[in-house]
Parts: sequence; C-alpha cells; structure tokens
Amino acid sequence: MLPPDENKEVYYQLALGFVPGIGAKTGRVLLEKFGSATSIFHTPLKELKNTEGVSEIKAKGFKDDEVFRKAEKEMDFILKNEIKVLYTNHNYPKRLSNCSDAPLLLYYKGNADLDAAKIVAVVGTRKNTDYGHQLCEELVDGLRTLDDILIVSGLALGIDAIAHKKCVHQGTATVGVLGHGLGRIYPFTHTSLAGQMTEHGGLLTEFISETLPDRNNFPMRNRIVAGMSDVTVVIESHVTGGALITANLASGYNREVAAYPGRVNDTRSAGCNELIRKNVAAMITKPEDLIDLMNWNKEARPKAVQRQLFINLLPEEQKIIDLLQTKDSVHADELYHHTGLSSSQLAATLLQLEMQGIIKTLPGKYYRMY
Repeated sequence: MLPPDENKEVYYQLALGFVPGIGAKTGRVLLEKFGSATSIFHTPLKELKNTEGVSEIKAKGFKDDEVFRKAEKEMDFILKNEIKVLYTNHNYPKRLSNCSDAPLLLYYKGNADLDAAKIVAVVGTRKNTDYGHQLCEELVDGLRTLDDILIVSGLALGIDAIAHKKCVHQGTATVGVLGHGLGRIYPFTHTSLAGQMTEHGGLLTEFISETLPDRNNFPMRNRIVAGMSDVTVVIESHVTGGALITANLASGYNREVAAYPGRVNDTRSAGCNELIRKNVAAMITKPEDLIDLMNWNKEARPKAVQRQLFINLLPEEQKIIDLLQTKDSVHADELYHHTGLSSSQLAATLLQLEMQGIIKTLPGKYYRMY
C-alpha cells in the first residue's frame, strides 16, 4: 500500500535504495535524468534501460515486489519513530552533498541543524588516556561560546563519547554518526547518551533500521563525519584506526584537519604526531588554536567599513560579491550553492577576484571582502 501523497517521494527514495545493483552513483544519474524517485519508478522499463549504468536485469528490479515490500517496512519504522529521511534537495547536508562518495540518502533523528555555520568533527581512540580525556573536554568547552556550533562524532567508546557527553552537559548541539541502523544503539552502554543527544542534537546514519554494527560499516560512517564537517580534530590516535581514516578522508575532501600532539613514545598519540609530521593536520594545543585556524575569532577581525562599489564586474563575479557583502565570511560550499556556478567556474572566478584585490581567502575554504 502506498503512503499518503506527502510521503510518496520519501517512499520511492527508500525503494530506490533497495533496487538490486543500483548504487549511489547510478541513483544520482537516474535522479538527475528523471527529476525524482517517484518519476523513476513510473518510467517504462524501455526508457530506464537507456540510462547509463542500468542494464535490462537492473531495470526489471524497479518492478520487483520485494523492493516495495522492503520500502513499506522501512517506511513504517520511519513514521513510527519520527525519523527524517534526507535526500537531494530535501534537507540533505550541504557540505556532504559536495563529496562524490556521499550516500544517496540519510536517516536522521534529532533537531540539530546539519548545515550549522560551524561544524567540528572530534575523533580519536576508543582507549583514551587521562590526557586525551582532558584535551577533549577542554576543546568542547572552549568552542561553546561560538555562534551556531555543531560537534560531530561517531558515538564510539573513548574520545567520541567524551565529546558527546561534554556537549550534552553544557548544552552544545552534537550529532552522532552511526555505523548501523537506528533500530539499535551500539555500543549498548550509550543508549541513554543517545537518547539525550536526540533532544539537543541528533543521530545520523546511511543504514536502514535493521542494519547491524558490522565492522565494515564504520569506515563508511567515517566519510560522513568528515564530509559534513568544516574541520576534523584528532585527539589521541594510533597510526592505524578509524580516527586516521576520518582525518585522511577530510583532507581528501579539502577540509581542514587539526591534531593535538603527544609524546613521541606514546602509541596513542603516534597517529596525531604522524598527521602533523606529514602536514595533513595543523598542530593545535588549545581551543583558541582551532578557532584561529578556522578564522572563527571575530575579535581578531577589523571593524566593518563601508563597502566599496565595484564597477565592470562580470555577472558571476557580482553574484559572489553580493553574498560576501552580507556576511563576515562565506564558505566555498555556500558560494557554490548560491551562485549556481560549476566548481571550476567558481574557482576561476574567486581567483580572479582575489587577484584584483577585491576578496581575501581565509583558512578552511572561507572567503571575505577586503
């Protein structure tokens, strides 16, 4: 049975994820070609087969009763538990949407703004020392005064949990990205913490409700943590492990990475020291270092002056200037969405404006007027 009209697109978005052989890449091709998941499922098989990545066998999957049965079951869970389904053009995190390997849709339970002005991922070892515990709490506490701040982590033992708990205690919005479905909480000991987070933050996952916390899911989870954040901070990590995966993913997405150094003979700081040594991460020793790195310290900015009127600007340049004149600084992702320019056009236009001395590049892919 189909859901009410207002939920039809959600239902078909869910169904799209259950069609055998249709991954995120092909799903995006189909959505771009046909405009919506609803339209895809109402398209004749002959036309579906003419789509890149869709063979005749895959096309038949769009008419498979099992696909709809699974979608109906997931829809029931979503409605019963007040889960939000996030997909393209429907509340999908803007920063994450710019990552080529982002999931097609997300399941979200919570109320935090996933497009907050400042998003910090805090990651680290599951077996932290007292040193790591102290640094993590000091960092989260030092960020509490920033406007519109969101702390993201993975709800794992150790540094993740310390960051989440400190946020809950002081009232800072925090989101846990899960390596399983929302039908359970892993580790089970974090059930109470997860419940508190949904009241002032949230839980986010790409996995359907019944998905178990399989070890292969967690590296996939890490790309969401890195992709939805402005900066990833590593607090204690071995040279291998999830925190290093997240840091390297963030670097690959051209996001900032920061790490706290540790003693050279401490294996739980070896990963942080290696990130710093290889210039993957900026070294920080206190919250103020991170705030300076990201240019979030408003007191360090000069007072606003009357904006100069520019003449002879190209239309694409004017779009950028119009937005920059309304804010202290703007991230490249926001400029991309606001201007409608391709990534290459945007990069070229920003470079031209900087060479003219009209705008200035800031750390973290932010821009502001001179």
